[in-house]
Order: sequence, then structure tokens, then C-alpha cells
Amino acid sequence: MKLRKKESETVEFKKSTSELKEAVIDICAMLNKHGKGELYFGIKNDGEICGHVIGASTLRDVSRAIADNIKPTVYPEIKTVSKGAVKYIRVVFSGNAPLYYACGRAYIRTADESRVLTPDEQAKILKSKSGSSWETGLSDKKIDDINQTALKEYLKRAKEAGRLDYKYSSPAAALKKLGFVRNSRLIKAAEILFCDDNPGELKAAVFAGKDKLTFLDIKQYKGNLFELLQKGVDYIREHMDWRADLSGQRRVEIPEVPVRAITEAVVNSLCHRDYESPESNEIAFYKDRVEIYNPGLFPDNMRPEDYLKGSEPSRPRNVVMAGILYYSKDIEKWGSGLKRIYEDCSANGLKVKFEQAKTGSRIVFYRHEQKTVEKTREKTREKILSLIRENPGITTTEMAKNTGLTAKGIEWNLKKMREEKIIKRIGPDKGGYWKVIK
Repeated sequence: MKLRKKESETVEFKKSTSELKEAVIDICAMLNKHGKGELYFGIKNDGEICGHVIGASTLRDVSRAIADNIKPTVYPEIKTVSKGAVKYIRVVFSGNAPLYYACGRAYIRTADESRVLTPDEQAKILKSKSGSSWETGLSDKKIDDINQTALKEYLKRAKEAGRLDYKYSSPAAALKKLGFVRNSRLIKAAEILFCDDNPGELKAAVFAGKDKLTFLDIKQYKGNLFELLQKGVDYIREHMDWRADLSGQRRVEIPEVPVRAITEAVVNSLCHRDYESPESNEIAFYKDRVEIYNPGLFPDNMRPEDYLKGSEPSRPRNVVMAGILYYSKDIEKWGSGLKRIYEDCSANGLKVKFEQAKTGSRIVFYRHEQKTVEKTREKTREKILSLIRENPGITTTEMAKNTGLTAKGIEWNLKKMREEKIIKRIGPDKGGYWKVIK
């Protein structure tokens, strides 16, 4: 009895797990050539099913050998397959890292054989896959510099997403499993993702008009990538306009820019930026638009429109970081981010534009007519002031229920009116009251 498949650049047969070391090398070679493959134990070279005795720990031993000897760590699907009374093992694997190493050496698949990659060949692969090997370079940071809370939270979310599955024991063990340790040192991708002190920086501002002449608010954030992602999304949510749809049985809060599109745009900005550039990631609010900028160009000969068609393969600048964000579902699917942003905005009647500047890339969300927004704000203020006059001790929750705004929207309006000395707070938050000054 034979298997219908034949050995190839993505398929390998082994008679038994006594060839486990060779199997690990073949998996590494297939990952480096094609990013995926299949390997079988209990199958002869010609495809004949000879079968395999599968004990209580056999599958676990195969899984451990792959996890311990291939870096970055691979998480294959390992199953027992039965053909009548005969059993064999099928291992299916895939990965998106720029380069994999088996027992400390890199391999490549040629036809149905695996060979060692030379240093020059490794450099070419790194360059072709990521456009830059910066993220795989060695960092000056130590394992003690890692934000353990951020690392633990990441592993928890990746496990909940069903894309990683191992328990946290220590920072060193977790980082090694993720492929972030080489020659006993951290690589730079780990520095960006999990160290609070790193080259990443996010600037956010609200400008009074359609240019950068006068700003109303400005912030500068430093931290690990996941902290910057949260800060960026929160900043946009706080400063964009929201409206309440009261047509149904429940109030539905609707943002001027879809939240999923915002999150996708900020993730895209942080993941694909050029971290060798001295520029910062930027979020800018103008009267007519919201811009998200990152200092990183699209790959050579590529335009934003190519990705909107969905026909171009993903070629991320920072492959290692993109893979990590994929495991935690911060990236749903490689190469589809711009398309999802465009589709979300189109479904909500919002114009969005993707631009390539001289030194970076920009996503532009066009806001609704400002006059309408200003009138809405005036009416909102009138409602809030009226509620305060009627009941100076009114809470933000009660204001939200009476105006259709969110609690954050109420807080933002109260803050602005206090700054403009229209109202002031007398006494503490609990037990105090509001006073209308003008």
C-alpha cells in the first residue's frame, strides 16, 4: 500500500522516528524554501506505507524534538493516521520567520534533499524576505530589560487566539521559544516588542486647522510596541467624534472612523516602519482628516493599490515582528491590512487614502464636514450646560444617558469647557457639584 504523494520540496518521508534528527533538518529546510511542508514517519522513500509503532509518548517526543531544535520555534500539527490496521505519523508545519535554524545551522530544500546554507545565501534570504535584517540583528538589551508583564500578556493572548500554546515559566525560556535569543543575546525585534526603552516612538497631536500651524493638543509616547499600539488607538478613540444611534431598542455608539480600521492602521504603522530611521510614528488630527504616518516605504516597485486588489503576496519589512503580531491576532492575515481598512471605511461611507511619501507611508481618513461637527458640538455643550443648571450634582453617567454621548465623550466636553472657563468644579469628584461661570 502506497501513499499517493511523492517526496518533493515540500514533502518528506521517514521510515521511523529513529530518523528524528534528519527530520528536524528537513523541516527547517522546507520552511526556509517554502515556509511550509509535510513530513511522515512510517513511510518509505518510494511512498510505501510500512507503518510505525506509536506509543504513549511518541507524538510528544516528535513535538519536543521540533520545538527544542528549530529556531525560531515552530508549532506543527502532529497526528496519527490509520490505514486499516497500519498507523503512521503526519507532521504539517508552516512559518513566516525570515530564516530558520536546525541545531544551530540553516538549511535549504533542493528537490527532495536538504543542504546547509552558506552565510552569503543566508544574507540573501534575509534581505529578500524582509528587505532589512535589522530586526534580526543583536540587541544591546538584556533579558532583564524585558517588560515581563507585556510578555506574559502577549503569550496569554496568543494562546487564547489558538496560535501559540505553551506555558510561561520565565522570560528567558519564553524568549528562546519565540526565537528571540541568538548566541545568548536578544535580537532587536525583541527589544522593540517587549522592552520599554527602545528606538520606537509615537507622536500624536490635534491641530486647529488643515495644517500644522496651530496645535490644540500634543503627546509623545515611548514604550514597547504593544504599549504604543494601545496608546495610539486610545488617543484616536478619545479625540475623534462619536454619535449615538437611538433608532433601535439600544443606543449604538458610532465613531467617525471604524474602530477596527483604526486599530489595523496603527498596527500597520508600528509593524512595518523602518526602525533604523530617526523619525517617529505619527498620528495627526486636522479639521478635515486624520493621518497615521510611519517612516517606512512600500517594497520596491509596489504601490498601495496593489495590496487593495488582494493579489500581491505579503512582503513585510519586519518579518519577525509581523509573525509575532500574527500569533496574537493583532494581525489577522498577512498582506490584507490595507484591504480590510479600505473595506471597513467604504462600508461606513468614509473616504480613506493610502499615500507613499518620500520617506514613509501615510493612511489618511477624511472626516465629515467640520461645520456639521462644530454645530453638533455646540448643541452638545448646550445640552450639558442645561443639565448642569437643572442639577449641579449630576454625574457623567447621567449626562451620557441624557445626551446620547459616551462617558468619555462627556468627560472630553467637560474638560474643554473647564479649560475655556465656561464651568468649574466645586468640591471633590464625589460629593461636589458643577457651576456654570458663563
